[in-house]
Amino acid sequence: MSLEKFINQAISSWMNEDGPDSDIVLSSRIRLARNIQDYKFPTIFSHDEAKMIIVKMEEIINKGEITKFGQLELLKMDELQPLQKRVLMEKHLISPNLAEDSSHGACILTENEEVSIMLNEEDHIRIQCLFPGLQLTEALEAAGEIDDWLEEHVQYAFHEDFGYLTSCPTNVGTGLRASVMMHLPGLVLTQQINSIIPAINQLGLVVRGIYGEGSEALGNIFQISNQMTLGKSEEDITEDIKSVVSQLIAQERSAREALVKTSNIQLEDRVFRSYGILSNSRIIETKEAARCLSDVRLGIDIGYFKNMSRSILNELMILTQPGFLQQYAGGPLRPHERDIRRAALIRERLRMEKEKEE
Repeated sequence: MSLEKFINQAISSWMNEDGPDSDIVLSSRIRLARNIQDYKFPTIFSHDEAKMIIVKMEEIINKGEITKFGQLELLKMDELQPLQKRVLMEKHLISPNLAEDSSHGACILTENEEVSIMLNEEDHIRIQCLFPGLQLTEALEAAGEIDDWLEEHVQYAFHEDFGYLTSCPTNVGTGLRASVMMHLPGLVLTQQINSIIPAINQLGLVVRGIYGEGSEALGNIFQISNQMTLGKSEEDITEDIKSVVSQLIAQERSAREALVKTSNIQLEDRVFRSYGILSNSRIIETKEAARCLSDVRLGIDIGYFKNMSRSILNELMILTQPGFLQQYAGGPLRPHERDIRRAALIRERLRMEKEKEE
């Protein structure tokens, strides 16, 4: 399969579509945690009880009543190969937990993969909407529509005082996790990020890496999300995050301007050295690739590369992950082989971009 065809089949819409402030904000995600009344929570339910949840959800989607989001497809985790589950995780469509402990789990996807509904992860139902750029409000509206549709068919576990009941106490209330994925190289290079992260934490938000809790901020990509869901409405939580993200956007743009003004030749050298590494390397590890891709994306945003698409970072940060590399290769690869494949894929993708420019 050609790389172009593989990319077209593999990437989700948020990876190659622009949205508001998409020079800094890669994506916005809303996730709603729900449990069905009179069923044991996933932390204590049996395998048979888990299967009953999946059967119930399968019956609901087969009715085909919600058409706005397109065709829905249910994927049972125990019917997928480990590599297939890893790819779904790398595309942010399922969590690492569901990919690793999947004997009871399933996932419902829309065709454009903007909507993902995880079943029997930490909760019975986790509705996720993923949009490009800063579109938290739009993602919340979409998640709300799906939530309302499901509630017509199942009765959620709900308490008048506490709100939606969830396996983890920090999700009780709205059950909402709102997160924004941001590319912040300016704040990293000017070392402002070290003071900003503690300040964000004091506001009741949390800063994580590209794959959420416990993951690294590869390629200067950070996720900003809420910690608590009790005591505030869904709209208030979303507005709080949008307010902080808007300030981060302004600070990142200011940091980039300062770098261009005070260290332009050093910054230009860094960007083009990284481009040279990506264009010519025969072996490259994940961390080095992420760092160089971040530099090149910054160069695109600043204007060093006039006609190169900024979606290249979104694409390659996903396509160069281990699962995708092995899927493109058609089978398992040892770590060293993945590093070789990663370098070859990046070279080919940059060559395709250069041909477009010409």
